[in-house]
Amino acid sequence: MSEFEKLHPALQYHVVNTLGWSSLRPTQLQAIEPILAGVNCLLLAPTAGGKTEAAIIPVLSRIMTEAWPGVSVIYVCPIKALLNNLEQRLSHYAGLVGRRVAVWHGDVSQSQKGHALKDAPDILLTTPESLEGMLVSTRIDRKVWFGNLRVVIADELHAFAADDRGWHMRAVLHRLQQYVPQPLQRLGLSATVSNPDQLLHWFAPTGTKRVVGTASVSTDADVTIDYVGSLANAGTVISRLYRGSKRLVFCDSRSSAEQLTSMLRGENVRAFLSHASLSHSERKLAETAFAEEKDCVIVATSTLELGIDVGDLDHVIQIDAPATVSSFLQRMGRTGRRSGAKRSCLFLCTNDDALMLATGLCRLWGEAWVEAAYPPPAPWAIVAQQAMVATLERSQWPRHELVSLLCGAFPESDQDGIAGVIDHMVVLGFLMDVDGVLQIGPMTEKQFGRAHYKDLLASFTGAQLLLGRFGNVEVGYIDPTMLTGDKEGRLLLLSGKSWRITDVDWKKRVVWLEPVKEGGKARWTGSGRTLSREIAQGILRGLHQGAGEHTIISKRARAQTEQIMEDVPDPPIGTNFSITRNDAGGARLWTFAGTRANRTTAKQIQSLVEVRRVDAVGLDLKTPIELGSLSADLLASEIMFSDNDIMELAKSVKFSECLPMGFLNQIVRLRQFAAPIQNSYSPSL
Repeated sequence: MSEFEKLHPALQYHVVNTLGWSSLRPTQLQAIEPILAGVNCLLLAPTAGGKTEAAIIPVLSRIMTEAWPGVSVIYVCPIKALLNNLEQRLSHYAGLVGRRVAVWHGDVSQSQKGHALKDAPDILLTTPESLEGMLVSTRIDRKVWFGNLRVVIADELHAFAADDRGWHMRAVLHRLQQYVPQPLQRLGLSATVSNPDQLLHWFAPTGTKRVVGTASVSTDADVTIDYVGSLANAGTVISRLYRGSKRLVFCDSRSSAEQLTSMLRGENVRAFLSHASLSHSERKLAETAFAEEKDCVIVATSTLELGIDVGDLDHVIQIDAPATVSSFLQRMGRTGRRSGAKRSCLFLCTNDDALMLATGLCRLWGEAWVEAAYPPPAPWAIVAQQAMVATLERSQWPRHELVSLLCGAFPESDQDGIAGVIDHMVVLGFLMDVDGVLQIGPMTEKQFGRAHYKDLLASFTGAQLLLGRFGNVEVGYIDPTMLTGDKEGRLLLLSGKSWRITDVDWKKRVVWLEPVKEGGKARWTGSGRTLSREIAQGILRGLHQGAGEHTIISKRARAQTEQIMEDVPDPPIGTNFSITRNDAGGARLWTFAGTRANRTTAKQIQSLVEVRRVDAVGLDLKTPIELGSLSADLLASEIMFSDNDIMELAKSVKFSECLPMGFLNQIVRLRQFAAPIQNSYSPSL
């Protein structure tokens, strides 16, 4: 019997006769046997390689063969746009065999959610945060709603694993298991990882496991790096390039996406915009443009990077460069989906740093290198979050049972550490211990109790944004820093349009707007990017050896690179560093060691010189220093932090206020800094 013949007969019929597929792809065929057998799997295939179908077709076969009632499958995605995009496709597949799909996230109306609760779908599409919300909701009978669950599918698993959302998702799945009588089968989907076995073991710590397919890095693509010098120049190029086709332009900040969209509309280009601070209706316009528009530009941040079916997209343009090869591959993978079409990406670099990064990324891509997906170390803040939210879910827990639950959710963390977190939270009042039974404490209610503990359900944090409204229309979300200064005449850019602020209701956190013809700025606060040592070394090789045979470098980019190279000396033999002076009396210490290692070096040499800026390839110094002063002992020394240092550095970690100082110290050291630098300046020139 062939793999295909193992599927339910009705599915075999519809795949061939309704969908019109002459055969399934190799990864889809390979996935059938282990998924039907209940094995935990990581399904790997290139972008647009059919991973969703590889998971859902055999899962639908099991639903039918074993007569599963709903909700039997939960499909988790990192972003709502991907869920919205998948709903129609998965509903079509499920509908062929009489099964139903529903979507559940923050933009879905309460009436739709209520309908799903009354008539459970077979497959539920959701985010980890919404799944957490279901677990703590008083409206949901958890044993009934989750009791029939058999399979959890996590799409874009590498994106989850890269930050604390991965720890959060996995802990939520462990708590979900408490309501399910049989072990949940876990299926992860990913396109771009170099450590699939480790990723699968992290996602499914217990049970049988199998990696299906490969995620080899293909260099068959048309990639060009150009240097344009400014965002305005990039807008001019885009307005004239590829007219008559559908273009997706990626920016790596919301403000640059806003500015570029406004510029393009000023050039009479039909432009759409998508980023996280837009209202649902505004983001929906960009998602709809994928399906319906032919001659347009869609400007987006990473919100449209993952998995979304963009149909007949013609071109991807990248303003500057993303922080990882993985992101570059995801974005380029939006193209080349038509038969005979080739993947393509055009980099438009607006500054020297972006040009170096684009060159380094392309160099690494040409070497068939891609990042491994490693969850961030020391997930103690998520342990604290789960302690609170699990207590909210059950109202109260015997202390030993909560410790046991968290040990199962975080098997990499030791029991004494988890117990220590809970002890500290009791002391601070985040939890109350009444004769060995834990309850929600007054500090949790004070800090997270607003809007039914909504802020407690998410592992990530951000600025407290205000809603911008024009009449009854929600436009998007505004950073409060945009509201400083004189009230009269304040203009801002939001949804690619200019607005005048007419009033601010601080109590309701609403900013009232009226449209104006032009003017205004866009700004949101955020943290700088952290680039790995591997990326920094790729930049070094790219500068000395070029971006590689698979990348075209424009004349402008080549000329600018030559100028950059005048300031980048070859490293002295046997040392890690080079140094150059600048006209302002300062100096540049070149390391190519990565952001975390350079932060460490900056702390180690702070007694010698004032460090003004740190990035992945070096440090800007107020005054020059002699390389001889950077002794091996100094660079091998352990960096020290005061309690105030730790508190300041840990501000970006949500729920850090719940943790003891020792745990915060561990988080800061392991996540933001590196081990003392070794003799690592080795470009292999």
